[in-house]
This record gives sequence, structure tokens and C-alpha cells, in this order.
Amino acid sequence: MLGCPGCPNNNTLHRHFHIFHSRRVGVGCGGHLDLLSHFRAITAPASAWQDLISISHCRGRGDGDKDPLEDVDTWSESVDKVLSSKAGQIAFREFLKSEYSEENILFWLACEEYKKIKTVPEMISSANRIYSEFVQTEAPRQINIDCTTRENITKNISQPTLTSFDMAQKLVYSLMARDCYPRFLKSDIYQGLARKRDSR
Repeated sequence: MLGCPGCPNNNTLHRHFHIFHSRRVGVGCGGHLDLLSHFRAITAPASAWQDLISISHCRGRGDGDKDPLEDVDTWSESVDKVLSSKAGQIAFREFLKSEYSEENILFWLACEEYKKIKTVPEMISSANRIYSEFVQTEAPRQINIDCTTRENITKNISQPTLTSFDMAQKLVYSLMARDCYPRFLKSDIYQGLARKRDSR
């Protein structure tokens, strides 16, 4: 990983989860889960993608009869299709975990939720958690970004804005799209879900 001088890390992923306390998403069989629960689902054990198969009879995201695996057919179109699907996020995360690079999707998801924040105190708190978890040197889930981008975030972290992580998020997205996504489409994780979907 590339790194720049930064503050010593004193946060954990558990503290990072609190970024998502105040937001909600629709997912799963029964309606809505708060984003803390959703993020925990994204960071579930390595068998999580297999669970998608066993729960595929459930209702999806409050959309009536929608199959949670319905979107699998579109995942081969682009990485955007994967990232816009809750099932896709889980499957892609499990693939990245197998490549020891799951911090990429976790950071990307954190940035997506960060940009929805409405209040300054929440923005400041969340920015510092994201920085401690993913950006600063020696962060527990340090992302692989260039030194200049890391330094710019560090310099401005005391006065964050909703665009503070935009450049880093773009770099991580490009890495996932260019390097990780093509391998994901060839992986047992994706192929297994695609076969399950095609067998219906």
C-alpha cells in the first residue's frame, strides 16, 4: 500500500460502523434495515454469498416478488450494475476478500453514505471515522491511493466537506473496475450465482 505521514490510528471498524446509524436502506425479506445492519451484512463471513442462494426465495428490498438474485443477469454489463445491487455488493465484497482487498468496496460504500449526510456535526464525525479506518497511514483497512491524494485528505480533515473523499473514491472505483471486476466475473462466486439464476 502507498502511504504518507499521518496520525496514528486509534479507531476500529466497530467505531466506523456508527457512520451508518442514522441512515436506512431497504434490503432482505421483511422491509428495511438500518445501514449499520446493512454494513454488517456486507462485512459478513466468507460464506455470505452462498447465503444469497439459500434466501433467494425471500422478498427483495420491499419490491413485492423481486428475487434477490434477479440482478445477477446484469452484473456482467458493468461494475456499476454490481455496486448498485445489494446482492452484488455482498458477492463482490466476498470476492475482494478472497483477494485481500475488501477495503476497496468497504471504503466505496462508506463514501456513498457519507455523501448523504445532512448535518455538519455528523459530517465531521463520519469524516474522521472514514479517515481513521481507511485513509491515514497504518489505518486498519488502508486503501491504496497515491501520496498526494492521501496528503490532501489529511490536510483538510479538520474541516471536511461532502467532497472530501471524492478523489480517493474515484481512484478506488477505477481500481475495482479495471483490475478486480474482470476477475470477479470469472470467479466461482459470480459463476455460482449466475448458474443458480439461470437454472430457474
